[in-house]
Amino acid sequence: MPDREAISEAERAAINEADRAAITEAERAVLELITLDEIREIAVDLVQAVGQNPPGEEGPTVDVLAGACEARSLTVTTTEVEPGRSNLSAVLAGGPGPGLLLLGHTDVVPVGDNWTVPPFGGEVRDGRLFGRGSADMKGGLAACVVALSALRRAGVALSGPVELAAVVDEEETGKGVRAYLAGGDRSGLAGCIVAEPTDLQTIIAARGDSYVEIAVTGRAAHSGKPSDGLNAIYGAAAVVTELERWHGELSDARHPLVGAATWSVGQIAGGTGTSTVPAECLITADRRLLPGEQGSAVLAETAARIEALRLGERGLGVEVTMTMQMPGFETAPDHRLVVLAERAVRDAGGPDLPLGGWTAACDGGFVARDAGVPVIVLGPGSVAEQAHRADESVGLDELLMAARVYALCAMRLLTG
Repeated sequence: MPDREAISEAERAAINEADRAAITEAERAVLELITLDEIREIAVDLVQAVGQNPPGEEGPTVDVLAGACEARSLTVTTTEVEPGRSNLSAVLAGGPGPGLLLLGHTDVVPVGDNWTVPPFGGEVRDGRLFGRGSADMKGGLAACVVALSALRRAGVALSGPVELAAVVDEEETGKGVRAYLAGGDRSGLAGCIVAEPTDLQTIIAARGDSYVEIAVTGRAAHSGKPSDGLNAIYGAAAVVTELERWHGELSDARHPLVGAATWSVGQIAGGTGTSTVPAECLITADRRLLPGEQGSAVLAETAARIEALRLGERGLGVEVTMTMQMPGFETAPDHRLVVLAERAVRDAGGPDLPLGGWTAACDGGFVARDAGVPVIVLGPGSVAEQAHRADESVGLDELLMAARVYALCAMRLLTG
């Protein structure tokens, strides 16, 4: 990480001194404007905005979010990515200096089965908000909105703007964040906080993800004489075995925060009937990427390994494509954004957790790679215990702490 992005010894000493002084009066005035009732109201409305991805139904959520931001006098812009699917930007103006980006997404995964509460009911019970997207990540979006509102109402003079970018399609192929980055130069940002659920742990590294499709083609024949055909499923079986072998090899090179890269075969489809030698078989696999690992390099190595299986000598054809890639990222632990965020969590009453890594992927990887902006992931709720499952929920106390953290981060990064 370049020296200009690392915190200096003088700044570290100032932060340590501020630790002893705890929260300033100006900060306390902002925090007093952040209320649980306001966060809960917005979060419930967002959860009740029905929509799933796939197929991509973010519209109702964007409408609710836009209304909440406009009601709080933030500058709101929506930009259509696809018909009915728009990114939202809500900006709190500041001075001419570098700004802070709060990044989130408006799509949620499909509901699935085994719910015991209405998935879009927004039910609040025992201090928790239930519903699809409550943790991943409509609760985080609500916390961002209230943090920005409190900063505005307190009249804090910021050296740069704070922007909430809520993008579509994070759960699928990242169309929203790629459109956001293509829409302007973001390289001057002081930092980006992705408000995904991390149990309020400051995440400084995350794996990326990619989807790889491997199509094997052969020749159909009657199963009574299989030698007349070329069995594509047999070829696919060799490919799957190789991917499993490769997955084992990857475990030997572990990143200290996010672990190893991985392969996982998720789907296989082939054949038209039991009595027919299959002429086609399609394998879809998930390849997790380490920070800094490029999807293009993975694709090239995948093709080379499959070529080494010599399926062509058996008359089989093979085509390898990467249908999605989301880069990982890593931010230095001594970066100013990291140091300030870690302290803000403590001062906001959050858990005293060590800096961590995330085995999941998120849109922050695009911001780090394509804009060169330092990124952390920090938000309410648990990606491991709540996201993408039945009866998803998030603690209301975590939403309150998250809003306080975001406000403190903005003040400390963009003032003084």
